[in-house]
Amino acid sequence: MKCKILHESKGRIRVRFCQKFMTLHQADMAEYALSSVSGITKVQVFDRTCDVILYYRCDRKTVLSALAHFRYNEETEALVPAQTGRALNREYEEKLTSAVMRRFLHKFLLPLPFRRLFSFFTALKYLRRGLKCLMHGRLEVEVLDAVAITVSMLRSDLNTAGSVMFLLKIGDILDEWTHKRSVDELARTMSLGIEQVWKKTEDGQELLVPVTQIQKDDCVIVRTGSMIPLDGKVIAGDAMINQASMTGESVPVHRYEGAYVYAGTVVEDGECTVQVENTAGSGRYDRIVKMIEESQQMRSSAESKAAHLADKLVPWCLGGTLLTWLLTRNATKAVSILMVDFSCALKLAMPISVLSAMRQCAGSGITVKGGKFLEAVADADTVVFDKTGTLTHSQPRVAKIITFGGRDEAEMLRLAACLEEHYPHSIANAVVAEAAQRGLLHEERHSKVEYVVAHGISSMIDGERVVIGSHHFVVEDEACKAPDEPIFRHLPKEYSHLYLAIGGEIAAVICIEDPLREEAKTVIETLHGLGLSNIVMMTGDNERTARSVAEKVGVDTYYSEVLPEDKAVFIRKEHEAGRRVIMIGDGVNDSPALSESDAGIAISTGAAIAREIADITISANDLYALISLKKLSDALMKRIHRNYRTIIGFNTGLILLGAAGILPPATSALLHNASTLAIGLKSMTDLTV
Repeated sequence: MKCKILHESKGRIRVRFCQKFMTLHQADMAEYALSSVSGITKVQVFDRTCDVILYYRCDRKTVLSALAHFRYNEETEALVPAQTGRALNREYEEKLTSAVMRRFLHKFLLPLPFRRLFSFFTALKYLRRGLKCLMHGRLEVEVLDAVAITVSMLRSDLNTAGSVMFLLKIGDILDEWTHKRSVDELARTMSLGIEQVWKKTEDGQELLVPVTQIQKDDCVIVRTGSMIPLDGKVIAGDAMINQASMTGESVPVHRYEGAYVYAGTVVEDGECTVQVENTAGSGRYDRIVKMIEESQQMRSSAESKAAHLADKLVPWCLGGTLLTWLLTRNATKAVSILMVDFSCALKLAMPISVLSAMRQCAGSGITVKGGKFLEAVADADTVVFDKTGTLTHSQPRVAKIITFGGRDEAEMLRLAACLEEHYPHSIANAVVAEAAQRGLLHEERHSKVEYVVAHGISSMIDGERVVIGSHHFVVEDEACKAPDEPIFRHLPKEYSHLYLAIGGEIAAVICIEDPLREEAKTVIETLHGLGLSNIVMMTGDNERTARSVAEKVGVDTYYSEVLPEDKAVFIRKEHEAGRRVIMIGDGVNDSPALSESDAGIAISTGAAIAREIADITISANDLYALISLKKLSDALMKRIHRNYRTIIGFNTGLILLGAAGILPPATSALLHNASTLAIGLKSMTDLTV
């Protein structure tokens, strides 16, 4: 791209592209393409002037080379996300400009008779709003606006009436822009995060392929605990599907052959083959926006308190107006009170604060579904951790394989991987990874695979029943015969054990090394310091393993050999004792406890059903995100309470000054709207943690 350098300083350069005009899409292409260059830290593109400002830490030659090689083509277009926010900002910039220009033209160019007529027709909109509120039995801010404008019009005070309506118009535009911008920024940080899917070939084989390779009419297989990657129709099988993220349904729905299923929903039980109808990204942004909008219904109690208080104060404002007029017989003083209300600021600042906190969380790898869950984290005193994949790494490793009856070690691992590859669990992933590392190919030799949550897997291979799972599942539930060999009675105690049985006899034990997260102990100590008094670990592992991990990380209490329902029962009892509980897990077996807790937190690399049910999802890179989440939650509640005090105090001051005759109505309206905007913009800024 040919360009001209306009200004340059250390680490910053401003250039102008040599083109007559720049579209919004071209501006996005320039921004995202240049931002992808290593060493360029920030890019600002001004489409109206075709100017680009680049901030960089690399060599100047690298920046100039990037500018020289930049082109508007398919390669750069692929870097631009579906939504960027540029069009949204342009839309509201034009609305503001239009409103200001109309105000100028009407006030200074229209003759007085036309101004009266225009003011009258403009006022009708606000009168309808006020009457609509009254007809529904509500006394809200619209009633105050209607009364203020009506009184000014009856007094032939066109300047005050026009100023009030102009400020209300500007306030509406800014409120809407602020809200939509916050939602847009948050939505653009979120995605489904599906990378690979099981594709069914024409000859019936299953291949694990990147989701980007899936085309329309391809068939994908989705099993228990997995997310449906793309929209399509079920052509085989049936499943119970959690569609809460799409439809808001609180219970799973049965989907069978011929039914339509949606990307982002999760299979809770069963399996199905889906013929894809819409490929990657179809409607994803709109669905995420819908989820965010719905999440705002999950208000924290502080938000709800502010909203209810705002509505309750409207009658008091009306009463104060009437009382002022009765005592002073001064309509100007009375109207000054009407210019001020608490509703706008309270109802704008609180949700914006929450959206800002959710956006900041998303920037830290934390996805939150509503303000009530951030409040729950701030108020919680008890945290329940699952062990595997949470306090330990989500990628455990196979340490050794012990076989019995002279069976071949490689063959046993190949068989185990053949079964485990279909289900999203950290231990299953470890088995599959070990087989891949050893170069062991595992063809599909089994019939239908059955998965028993928190226990194991069973299938038929070469006419024999094969099961793999915990000691409880294989030995006790399935009654498989233990080998009469000394090594079986003295299995290494430092490992977790995965039992493989063929034809009713244990054929091998796979020893799983479950390395502790390096940061786990520090994170738990920090959480204690942030006010969480009771930190609990619950695991399905044996007492020995559980005790060892609990001592290393410093939890207050631990429970071993627990089932999924045991975790949920524990949380229920904590609630009965008056405690607020956070649950952190990553597997299908954690889903009941995640649902039962005040705020369920899932690890992003865990099972899809856990992420779907959870209220919050954190990055699995490390557990420090939990500290960030706690600090952001605490900071959010402080901001909400600070906003609450500021709004009440400032607007009360405006009312008193108006009643005293110090502030005229137009000035009261200006200061009120300016303060509302200022608090709203402040609420959009990052929280200090």
